[in-house]
Amino acid sequence: MIPAAYLRIYLPESETAAWPEHVIGPIRPVISAGDVFVWGESVVDDAFVAEWENRRWVCPRWSRLRMLEGALAFSNANPGSLLLSEPTLKKLVIELESLRWAVPEARSHILTSPWHVPLRWFSPFRGDEREMYNAPDGHSLRYRTLVGRAMSRVKRAMTILEKAGFDDAITRQIRGLDDWLDQFDSGALVELDYARVATLFSGADLALDDSAELIEISLNALYELDYESAGRAYGKVAEKWAKTQALTYVN
Repeated sequence: MIPAAYLRIYLPESETAAWPEHVIGPIRPVISAGDVFVWGESVVDDAFVAEWENRRWVCPRWSRLRMLEGALAFSNANPGSLLLSEPTLKKLVIELESLRWAVPEARSHILTSPWHVPLRWFSPFRGDEREMYNAPDGHSLRYRTLVGRAMSRVKRAMTILEKAGFDDAITRQIRGLDDWLDQFDSGALVELDYARVATLFSGADLALDDSAELIEISLNALYELDYESAGRAYGKVAEKWAKTQALTYVN
Protein backbone atom coordinates (compact mmCIF):
# COMPACT_ATOMS: atom_id res chain seq x y z
CA MET A 1 0.00 0.00 0.00
CA ILE A 2 1.34 3.44 -0.96
CA PRO A 3 2.46 5.54 2.04
CA ALA A 4 0.17 8.54 2.40
CA ALA A 5 -0.28 11.52 4.70
CA TYR A 6 -3.68 12.86 5.74
CA LEU A 7 -5.49 16.01 6.78
CA ARG A 8 -8.52 15.03 8.85
CA ILE A 9 -11.39 16.93 10.43
CA TYR A 10 -12.77 15.47 13.67
CA LEU A 11 -16.03 16.52 15.27
CA PRO A 12 -16.77 16.32 19.01
CA GLU A 13 -18.33 12.92 19.60
CA SER A 14 -21.18 14.53 21.52
CA GLU A 15 -22.17 16.50 18.41
CA THR A 16 -22.18 13.68 15.86
CA ALA A 17 -24.42 10.80 14.94
CA ALA A 18 -23.36 7.36 16.09
CA TRP A 19 -20.58 6.07 13.83
CA PRO A 20 -18.94 2.65 14.22
CA GLU A 21 -15.23 3.03 14.97
CA HIS A 22 -12.93 2.22 12.06
CA VAL A 23 -10.95 -0.96 12.59
CA ILE A 24 -7.67 -1.18 10.66
CA GLY A 25 -7.30 -4.58 9.06
CA PRO A 26 -6.71 -6.37 5.75
CA ILE A 27 -8.08 -4.31 2.89
CA ARG A 28 -9.84 -5.84 -0.03
CA PRO A 29 -9.27 -3.37 -2.90
CA VAL A 30 -12.44 -2.08 -4.51
CA ILE A 31 -12.37 -1.44 -8.25
CA SER A 32 -14.46 1.50 -9.33
CA ALA A 33 -14.83 4.18 -12.01
CA GLY A 34 -14.90 1.97 -15.05
CA ASP A 35 -12.49 -0.58 -13.57
CA VAL A 36 -9.72 2.02 -13.74
CA PHE A 37 -9.20 3.24 -10.17
CA VAL A 38 -8.41 0.92 -7.29
CA TRP A 39 -9.66 2.18 -3.92
CA GLY A 40 -7.11 1.14 -1.31
CA GLU A 41 -9.24 1.27 1.83
CA SER A 42 -12.41 -0.15 3.29
CA VAL A 43 -15.66 1.25 1.85
CA VAL A 44 -17.58 0.75 5.09
CA ASP A 45 -19.09 3.99 6.41
CA ASP A 46 -17.30 4.15 9.72
CA ALA A 47 -15.11 6.76 11.45
CA PHE A 48 -11.69 7.39 12.93
CA VAL A 49 -11.77 8.17 16.64
CA ALA A 50 -9.24 10.33 18.51
CA GLU A 51 -8.65 11.37 22.11
CA TRP A 52 -7.42 14.96 22.43
CA GLU A 53 -7.49 17.47 25.28
CA ASN A 54 -9.65 15.19 27.42
CA ARG A 55 -12.32 14.87 24.73
CA ARG A 56 -13.29 12.18 22.26
CA TRP A 57 -13.44 13.18 18.59
CA VAL A 58 -14.90 11.46 15.52
CA CYS A 59 -13.83 11.74 11.85
CA PRO A 60 -16.41 10.17 9.47
CA ARG A 61 -14.65 8.51 6.53
CA TRP A 62 -17.39 8.89 3.86
CA SER A 63 -15.35 6.51 1.71
CA ARG A 64 -17.65 6.34 -1.34
CA LEU A 65 -17.99 10.13 -1.43
CA ARG A 66 -14.21 10.54 -1.37
CA MET A 67 -13.81 7.89 -4.05
CA LEU A 68 -16.19 9.72 -6.38
CA GLU A 69 -14.69 13.14 -5.68
CA GLY A 70 -11.18 11.77 -6.23
CA ALA A 71 -12.02 10.25 -9.61
CA LEU A 72 -13.70 13.45 -10.79
CA ALA A 73 -10.84 15.60 -9.48
CA PHE A 74 -8.42 13.45 -11.48
CA SER A 75 -10.55 13.97 -14.59
CA ASN A 76 -10.65 17.75 -14.04
CA ALA A 77 -6.88 17.86 -13.54
CA ASN A 78 -6.28 15.74 -16.66
CA PRO A 79 -8.81 16.89 -19.27
CA GLY A 80 -9.03 14.59 -22.25
CA SER A 81 -7.57 11.63 -20.37
CA LEU A 82 -8.59 8.29 -21.83
CA LEU A 83 -8.74 6.65 -18.40
CA LEU A 84 -12.32 7.82 -17.85
CA SER A 85 -14.78 7.68 -20.72
CA GLU A 86 -17.56 10.25 -21.06
CA PRO A 87 -20.29 7.72 -20.12
CA THR A 88 -18.30 6.74 -17.00
CA LEU A 89 -17.83 10.40 -16.02
CA LYS A 90 -21.55 11.10 -16.39
CA LYS A 91 -22.34 8.08 -14.26
CA LEU A 92 -19.94 9.25 -11.53
CA VAL A 93 -21.38 12.79 -11.56
CA ILE A 94 -24.93 11.46 -11.24
CA GLU A 95 -23.95 9.17 -8.37
CA LEU A 96 -22.14 11.99 -6.55
CA GLU A 97 -25.10 14.36 -6.94
CA SER A 98 -27.47 11.66 -5.71
CA LEU A 99 -25.32 10.98 -2.66
CA ARG A 100 -25.15 14.68 -1.77
CA TRP A 101 -28.89 15.06 -2.22
CA ALA A 102 -29.65 12.01 -0.06
CA VAL A 103 -27.16 12.98 2.66
CA PRO A 104 -26.73 16.80 2.66
CA GLU A 105 -24.27 16.69 5.58
CA ALA A 106 -21.90 14.38 3.68
CA ARG A 107 -18.56 16.01 2.94
CA SER A 108 -14.93 14.95 2.71
CA HIS A 109 -13.47 15.06 6.20
CA ILE A 110 -10.19 13.65 4.90
CA LEU A 111 -7.63 14.91 2.36
CA THR A 112 -4.99 12.42 1.21
CA SER A 113 -1.49 12.97 -0.19
CA PRO A 114 0.59 9.98 -1.38
CA TRP A 115 4.30 9.86 -0.54
CA HIS A 116 4.62 13.32 1.04
CA VAL A 117 3.01 16.18 2.99
CA PRO A 118 2.22 19.17 0.73
CA LEU A 119 3.98 22.18 2.22
CA ARG A 120 0.76 24.24 2.31
CA TRP A 121 -0.64 21.69 4.78
CA PHE A 122 1.74 23.01 7.44
CA SER A 123 0.31 26.54 7.33
CA PRO A 124 -2.65 25.77 9.70
CA PHE A 125 -0.28 24.60 12.46
CA ARG A 126 2.38 25.82 14.84
CA GLY A 127 5.58 23.98 15.67
CA ASP A 128 4.57 23.35 19.29
CA GLU A 129 1.44 21.50 18.13
CA ARG A 130 3.43 18.53 16.83
CA GLU A 131 3.52 15.21 18.64
CA MET A 132 5.11 11.83 18.05
CA TYR A 133 2.95 8.75 18.44
CA ASN A 134 3.27 4.99 18.15
CA ALA A 135 1.98 3.67 14.81
CA PRO A 136 1.73 0.08 13.52
CA ASP A 137 4.91 0.62 11.43
CA GLY A 138 6.86 2.39 14.19
CA HIS A 139 6.77 6.03 15.24
CA SER A 140 4.86 8.64 13.29
CA LEU A 141 4.13 12.33 13.72
CA ARG A 142 1.02 14.48 13.75
CA TYR A 143 -0.14 18.05 14.37
CA ARG A 144 -3.50 18.92 15.93
CA THR A 145 -5.33 22.18 16.47
CA LEU A 146 -8.85 23.61 16.32
CA VAL A 147 -10.31 24.59 12.96
CA GLY A 148 -10.85 28.18 14.12
CA ARG A 149 -7.13 28.63 14.83
CA ALA A 150 -6.20 26.83 11.62
CA MET A 151 -8.42 29.08 9.51
CA SER A 152 -6.97 32.26 11.03
CA ARG A 153 -3.46 31.06 10.20
CA VAL A 154 -4.33 29.99 6.67
CA LYS A 155 -6.07 33.31 5.93
CA ARG A 156 -3.02 35.15 7.28
CA ALA A 157 -0.73 33.03 5.07
CA MET A 158 -2.92 33.81 2.06
CA THR A 159 -2.78 37.55 2.76
CA ILE A 160 1.00 37.49 3.24
CA LEU A 161 1.61 35.61 0.00
CA GLU A 162 -0.69 37.91 -1.97
CA LYS A 163 0.96 41.07 -0.58
CA ALA A 164 4.40 39.60 -1.28
CA GLY A 165 3.43 39.30 -4.95
CA PHE A 166 3.24 35.52 -5.34
CA ASP A 167 1.36 34.45 -8.44
CA ASP A 168 -2.13 33.00 -8.42
CA ALA A 169 -0.92 29.42 -8.96
CA ILE A 170 0.54 29.47 -5.44
CA THR A 171 -2.12 31.48 -3.63
CA ARG A 172 -4.84 29.35 -5.25
CA GLN A 173 -3.54 26.28 -3.40
CA ILE A 174 -3.76 28.06 -0.04
CA ARG A 175 -7.20 29.38 -0.98
CA GLY A 176 -8.35 25.83 -1.69
CA LEU A 177 -7.21 24.76 1.77
CA ASP A 178 -9.10 27.71 3.27
CA ASP A 179 -12.26 26.76 1.35
CA TRP A 180 -12.05 23.19 2.64
CA LEU A 181 -11.61 24.25 6.27
CA ASP A 182 -14.47 26.74 5.90
CA GLN A 183 -16.93 23.83 5.53
CA PHE A 184 -16.48 22.92 9.19
CA ASP A 185 -17.28 24.47 12.53
CA SER A 186 -14.50 26.46 14.19
CA GLY A 187 -14.70 24.14 17.20
CA ALA A 188 -13.81 21.03 15.18
CA LEU A 189 -10.37 19.44 15.35
CA VAL A 190 -8.02 19.43 12.36
CA GLU A 191 -5.20 16.90 12.28
CA LEU A 192 -2.20 16.58 9.97
CA ASP A 193 -1.07 12.97 10.20
CA TYR A 194 2.18 11.82 8.58
CA ALA A 195 0.86 8.25 8.95
CA ARG A 196 2.97 5.84 6.86
CA VAL A 197 4.85 8.70 5.14
CA ALA A 198 6.84 8.74 8.39
CA THR A 199 8.42 5.41 7.34
CA LEU A 200 10.27 7.27 4.56
CA PHE A 201 12.36 9.12 7.18
CA SER A 202 14.92 7.88 9.69
CA GLY A 203 13.90 7.91 13.34
CA ALA A 204 16.29 10.80 14.03
CA ASP A 205 15.03 12.90 11.11
CA LEU A 206 11.45 12.32 12.20
CA ALA A 207 12.18 13.24 15.82
CA LEU A 208 13.87 16.47 14.72
CA ASP A 209 11.30 17.38 12.06
CA ASP A 210 10.42 21.07 12.28
CA SER A 211 8.50 21.55 9.02
CA ALA A 212 5.58 23.53 10.48
CA GLU A 213 7.97 25.77 12.43
CA LEU A 214 10.00 26.50 9.28
CA ILE A 215 6.88 27.40 7.31
CA GLU A 216 5.84 29.71 10.17
CA ILE A 217 9.30 31.34 10.19
CA SER A 218 9.16 31.82 6.43
CA LEU A 219 5.71 33.44 6.54
CA ASN A 220 6.69 35.72 9.42
CA ALA A 221 9.77 36.84 7.48
CA LEU A 222 7.66 37.47 4.38
CA TYR A 223 5.31 39.59 6.50
CA GLU A 224 8.32 41.73 7.42
CA LEU A 225 9.38 41.76 3.72
CA ASP A 226 12.56 39.92 4.70
CA TYR A 227 12.74 37.83 1.54
CA GLU A 228 16.20 36.46 2.32
CA SER A 229 15.19 34.94 5.66
CA ALA A 230 11.89 33.75 4.20
CA GLY A 231 13.65 32.01 1.33
CA ARG A 232 16.20 30.41 3.64
CA ALA A 233 13.54 28.91 5.93
CA TYR A 234 11.36 27.77 3.04
CA GLY A 235 14.38 26.28 1.29
CA LYS A 236 15.13 24.11 4.32
CA VAL A 237 11.64 22.63 4.50
CA ALA A 238 11.41 22.25 0.71
CA GLU A 239 14.71 20.34 0.68
CA LYS A 240 13.48 18.15 3.53
CA TRP A 241 10.46 17.03 1.48
CA ALA A 242 12.02 17.03 -2.01
CA LYS A 243 12.89 13.32 -2.10
CA THR A 244 9.51 12.06 -0.91
CA GLN A 245 7.65 14.50 -3.16
CA ALA A 246 9.65 13.21 -6.14
CA LEU A 247 8.28 9.72 -5.43
CA THR A 248 4.82 11.03 -6.35
CA TYR A 249 5.93 11.51 -9.94
CA VAL A 250 8.14 8.42 -10.14
CA ASN A 251 5.16 6.27 -9.17
